[in-house]
Amino acid sequence: MKTVTFSADDFGLTDSVNEGIERAHRDGVLQAASLMVAAPAAADAVRRARANPSLRVGLHLVVIEGPAVLPPATIPRLVDATGTFPSDQLRLGIDYFFRPRIRRQLEAEIRAQFAAFAATGLRLDHANAHKHMHLHPTVGAMMLRIGREFGLDRIRIPAEPPAVLARCGTSAGIGDAVLYRWTNVLRRQARAAGVATNDHCFGLAWSGHMTAERVRRLLANLPDGDSEIYFHPAARPDAVLQRLMPDYEHEAELAALLEAGTNA
Repeated sequence: MKTVTFSADDFGLTDSVNEGIERAHRDGVLQAASLMVAAPAAADAVRRARANPSLRVGLHLVVIEGPAVLPPATIPRLVDATGTFPSDQLRLGIDYFFRPRIRRQLEAEIRAQFAAFAATGLRLDHANAHKHMHLHPTVGAMMLRIGREFGLDRIRIPAEPPAVLARCGTSAGIGDAVLYRWTNVLRRQARAAGVATNDHCFGLAWSGHMTAERVRRLLANLPDGDSEIYFHPAARPDAVLQRLMPDYEHEAELAALLEAGTNA
């Protein structure tokens, strides 16, 4: 049996992203979105979610390259003076694993983000992490343990099968194959916590470039099981998107979600 969920990340990042997600849900096939609770347009995202109760909303946990909920004075080892997490994934990975003081601040921030989501009044449909940082065993364990306290019952495993990509005309590199195997660590953590997961996830190799043609190829080669295809739609370019994701095709991804809706 094959099932597929169409989802979007970065809900709350900008008004353009929020508008793209709302349009993709209302007029396309988008079913779920992941909210960045401390992002500049988070309040607008929550307003749109309330106006579209069939949109399933979860937490897009930010522990890298984005704003924190707690003030910098509370988590000085995590963020800079503006309250923003750094972008150095390797350094963060080492710090989160080996430095107890940083882990304590990380735990406090993860709890604050779940609490901020709960304060919106939206039902917590799922959780995942910005740049898939929940694949880090420390972050994944904290997200699952704290999330369960807030009713978390499903997370995304970013496991993109190399064999399916090959059938779609894209070859996975050695790093992709290693990452695919590494996702089993998070899957075991989720199973132990009693949290449901998807079987497959698509959007890693084509992140920011999930065009209509690529969606058609994926759907034609969808494996058995529960799949998720995630997108980064936006209604139009803006300064934030151009700074953070200059090569992403946000409007093309929105168009893909809308086109899939006309063929549904």
